[in-house]
Amino acid sequence: MKFSMGAPLLAAISIASFVLPATAERILESASLNSCQENSGFTASLFNVVYNPAEGKAHVNISAISTIETSVIFDLDITAYGYSFLHTTIDPCKIGLAGFCPMSSGRLSDPFTLDVPESATSNLPSIAYDFPDLDAKVKVYINATDGPNAGTSVACIEAAISNGQTVDLVGVKWASAIVAGLALASSAFLSGLGHTNAASHVAANALSLTGYFQAQAMIGLVGIPLPPVVQSWTQDFQWSMGIINVGFLERIFTWYQRSTGGTASTLITQADQLATVSVDVQKRAVDLATRGLSMLPRSVVEHGANLMKRVNVQTSYGSYVVYGIQRVAFRAGIESTNLFLTGLIFFYIIMVFTTIGVLAFKGCCELATRQGWMKGDTFLEFRNGWRTVLKGILFRMCLIGHPAITILSFWEFTQNDSPAIMVLAVFFLLTLNAVLAWAAYKVIRIAHRSVALHRNPAYILFSDPQTLNKWGFLYIQFRASAYYFIVPVLGYTVVKALFIAFAQNSGLVQAIAFILIEAGALIAAVVLRPWMDKKTNSFNIAICVVNFINAIFLLIFTDVFDQPGLVTGVVGVVLWILNAVCTLVLLLMLIITTGIVIFHGNPDGRYKFMADDRTSFMKSQSQLATTTELDALAMTARGEKPGYSGLDLDDDEDSNARDSIYRGQGSGANSTRNSHHTPSHYAPPRSPVDPINRTASPLSTSNLSIARSQNNVSPANMKPPSSPSPWQRGAGYDH
Repeated sequence: MKFSMGAPLLAAISIASFVLPATAERILESASLNSCQENSGFTASLFNVVYNPAEGKAHVNISAISTIETSVIFDLDITAYGYSFLHTTIDPCKIGLAGFCPMSSGRLSDPFTLDVPESATSNLPSIAYDFPDLDAKVKVYINATDGPNAGTSVACIEAAISNGQTVDLVGVKWASAIVAGLALASSAFLSGLGHTNAASHVAANALSLTGYFQAQAMIGLVGIPLPPVVQSWTQDFQWSMGIINVGFLERIFTWYQRSTGGTASTLITQADQLATVSVDVQKRAVDLATRGLSMLPRSVVEHGANLMKRVNVQTSYGSYVVYGIQRVAFRAGIESTNLFLTGLIFFYIIMVFTTIGVLAFKGCCELATRQGWMKGDTFLEFRNGWRTVLKGILFRMCLIGHPAITILSFWEFTQNDSPAIMVLAVFFLLTLNAVLAWAAYKVIRIAHRSVALHRNPAYILFSDPQTLNKWGFLYIQFRASAYYFIVPVLGYTVVKALFIAFAQNSGLVQAIAFILIEAGALIAAVVLRPWMDKKTNSFNIAICVVNFINAIFLLIFTDVFDQPGLVTGVVGVVLWILNAVCTLVLLLMLIITTGIVIFHGNPDGRYKFMADDRTSFMKSQSQLATTTELDALAMTARGEKPGYSGLDLDDDEDSNARDSIYRGQGSGANSTRNSHHTPSHYAPPRSPVDPINRTASPLSTSNLSIARSQNNVSPANMKPPSSPSPWQRGAGYDH
């Protein structure tokens, strides 16, 4: 038995598809021996074999139980990437295996070392030791040769083979996280310097890239059987969902769950647990629910447990089954009962550190200004309105964390780890979604007001600094006429979260839902092209295309087409290569673009003016350069505060007052006589509509007086436009 199990297991990895250089010690190993038929007469709760070709030995640790008492023959089928390349039989009597000729019942639990002759592995190519996440396995049917079951299989076992190489790398996680984080920080820095146009482009691409990372992570969270390379690749981006293993935090989460009436899982934290049992990380297209329930102990089934309720499903022979969200938690080294708290706490840790960072930057700016290390007008907008800027940044963090909190909260409803954790899930799910829904409502309301008063949604959305800094995270990446697109984006996230969390037991349902959802997203992106310019649209459409292709691959992984195993294996490798190339290209684009923008003499000048003319309303650095000391004196005489007018569009009365003032100030657009302090970046922008000729929203006498005093213009000098305003062309008035 020892030789018959060892040599075929090592031969299982003699086929692969790509050549990669060896970077570590060559080994072949298997960590689990799983039953592949019901009522199997030979089961193992632990199986671990490690073969080192340099030693010529295989170290085997097995804990198995046999109920077979008859003469048997071993029927072996060895596959790699679903392709069966070796099918042979072994008679244990011919090779003298004690205890297997005939086979006797009993327990086998002693570790042993197996000498593997060179002839057994001489045909193995070097690629077998180097290709990452090798998808190879050996399946052994134990067939009876006499007695009432002669000619039938009395047991079936299979073992997955790995070479220790993987694409689940810490370096990939850190690189992707650092690039996305620095891009977001760079956009904030550019915005503080007054380069609003450049900052909006960098922020839009950074948000899109982060969304793509989260889409990759969602693939790993589905309950669909995934090839090993897909599991490892998607694990690289679980940080974007807040799934990060920190030892002392995990201990705190376990304590909290137990102290609030829950029962914590100990599959990982119990020191000797993984040394005594196998964990079957599901990757085969089988009916997980049916199979899992058939393997559960009767006592567990009678208490109403099911695969969706508890992640650590223990089979009747002692091993465990993990899949979907459970699989991600296990691979991350996190107990399944701690997963929700892990994602939640890391989300709010980021919020806290972001707040501390903004406050520290504000303090540094003030100190540098007082000490003369920095010019007084540097970061002036930020220093005067840092509270509003901080609100906007926190709102943006909410948008980034929305997919993770929504998915994990929905999933927690199926787990009920403890009453207190359930309350947290309900509270944060409702709170976060309500905050983002309110923000989207405010944007739509402000845009409608801007269209009503100025026939252009961009006017108030981009001219008012408080609106832009506080709510701009929802619409600045879109063109002005597509300000509403944040609503379908939020709906897209919620719908995906529902299927990921509640359809863990039905991979086919998840796959079909993903295809429909991603197809809708792709069609909307191609038809509407809602992002700010052509390059940003291309960037996001490319991401939508890749997400749609990934959804098709997920359908293939469900084995709904009953395709050969080789097809599934090849598709898994193609998914990895496709997404790795796409990720690399997007990362390089973001790095190069951000670097050029930061070191460019005029960052705003690098980008063309957008069709919605938002740059005419936004205060850029080029406008700041025209400011003189006389401008500041004029503002002081008017009692105004630089950078902010003191009105908040969150308040209807203030908003209406500000709109009236904007209309009045815009009345000087065609004046032939300008004041001595024009142009000034502190003066509100001109409205694209001549307010004197408007009949829908006439100016009040008081507002008109304010307009005249601030613009030093008399009604006699105002001339009605001789032709339709250029703002009425391509600015989105029909939206």
